[in-house]
Amino acid sequence: MPQQPQLLSASAYRLIGQRLGRPDTAAKSNGSIQYGIDVRVPGMRVAAVAIAPTVGGRVRKVDDRRARAIAGVADVVVLDDAVAVTAADFWTARKGVAALAIDWDLGPNASMSTDAISADMARVSRSGSALVAKDSGRQPRGMARRIEATYTVPMLAHATMEPMNAVAWVRKDACEIWTGTQVPARVQASAAKITGLAPAQVSVYNQYLGGGFGRRLEYDVTDQAVRIAMHVGYPVKLVWTREQDFALDYYRPPYHDRIEATLGDDGYPSSWLHRDTSDSVSERWAPATLGKDGLDLDCVDAAADTPYGFANQRVEWVRHHLPAGMRTGWWRGVGATHNLFVVESFIDELAHAAGRDPVEYRRVLLARNPKARALLDSVASRFGWGKPCAPRHGCGVAIGVSMATLVCAMVEVEVSGQGDVRIRRAVAAVDCGAVVNPNMIEAQIKGGLVFGWSAALHGEVTHREGRVEQHNFNDYRVLRMPEVPRIEGYAMPSSEAPTGIGEPPTAIAAPCLANAVFAATGVRVRELPLQRALLASGAGAFDQVTG
Repeated sequence: MPQQPQLLSASAYRLIGQRLGRPDTAAKSNGSIQYGIDVRVPGMRVAAVAIAPTVGGRVRKVDDRRARAIAGVADVVVLDDAVAVTAADFWTARKGVAALAIDWDLGPNASMSTDAISADMARVSRSGSALVAKDSGRQPRGMARRIEATYTVPMLAHATMEPMNAVAWVRKDACEIWTGTQVPARVQASAAKITGLAPAQVSVYNQYLGGGFGRRLEYDVTDQAVRIAMHVGYPVKLVWTREQDFALDYYRPPYHDRIEATLGDDGYPSSWLHRDTSDSVSERWAPATLGKDGLDLDCVDAAADTPYGFANQRVEWVRHHLPAGMRTGWWRGVGATHNLFVVESFIDELAHAAGRDPVEYRRVLLARNPKARALLDSVASRFGWGKPCAPRHGCGVAIGVSMATLVCAMVEVEVSGQGDVRIRRAVAAVDCGAVVNPNMIEAQIKGGLVFGWSAALHGEVTHREGRVEQHNFNDYRVLRMPEVPRIEGYAMPSSEAPTGIGEPPTAIAAPCLANAVFAATGVRVRELPLQRALLASGAGAFDQVTG
């Protein structure tokens, strides 16, 4: 090895920056690729489970006589929070589950509701003790023009295409697991703890993921498969139904944000105060990332570090504890998915209050951030910002930082006379440092926007009497193919170190969409999902909107 190896100059690159295809595209297209749900192991049986109808419910007693009488049923395994039936195939196992007579202990959350959680968050936001994430100056008092708003966003499911699944085979001296996971080391460590084996005795064979988005950062399904397999002498393939996938998710937490700004005589903010209230995922999943005072930096991501650099800015976080047993986790885009919606929607409110064009208003605020301003100008040029809109159409913009990446998006929407929102076109760009493969950048931009728009328009998980009210894609909607607009996505030229790309497009999706809806209707949506909030706004006849 040379003592001082020299990096290649950009002019000598043969692969970096080239549009290269993925080597797994053909296998994904023809069905030959193996996802976790496709795994077959000799001697394997399939497990289906019954779960408690309420969050935190437990098994009290089970009558399994009818289930065991079904031809093909191998075993019934009773756990503390579920009952599993194994069989040669999934359908037989499901029939066995349907035949079980289970007496459930509904637990402490039997009366829990989303309305009660939301009311408690609003109370805590007003009266709770706040941790300061940023304080760059004094907040003025007195008669200055003050703009205030409250924003709320709901729990969200990950809704991966592939339902949760895992194969586990537990023996006296070994445990083997086949699954698609984002955290194989955590899967191994947890299985070792459950079985009492050493981590070296646990083997994890990772498979392709049929969607992760943070859901497969959790390993509850592999834990459950291991617990079932410990009761039988063969490999067990556990598969959850779509309904169980929604009921047992680690949801993106809900948030309650109160934000205010004072405007100077020039119409621009002379102060900025943002109070964010939420539960903490980091405390459970990554406690080492918490500040010394317990501040969860993820909860203020993209709020404490906007690209605008306000002179007098204060950002606070108030911890709100969700009911015991409520499972929350990382969701694609993490903290920025809610904070960019709040911050960029409010910037739009300020621009409207000042009587300024939303893009020009941001350009002034970005005067000391040439990279962000160049990104905004580039997207505005490609989008054709400022051209007149057709009746019932409106255009929206948002810009921010997520995963150290600058991201900007502009969309055009059409709102029907009945208030239905359709996205017609979009341009989005990132400044993510040096680009290895432009194809991958474009794919992540398009996929991330569609994922984020689906949630912004329709996504919410609600609870009533301790039960999740969403069950499948009929009541937890995602965008269908005809609803996806033409999207142009690209990266700004850069020679700087690469930053994130998988999550920023999702984080910017909601605010540009909400701002476009305001431009089309004059209705400012401060609550997601946007489609429900718009229809409930009482805005009247949308056929009167002129764009």
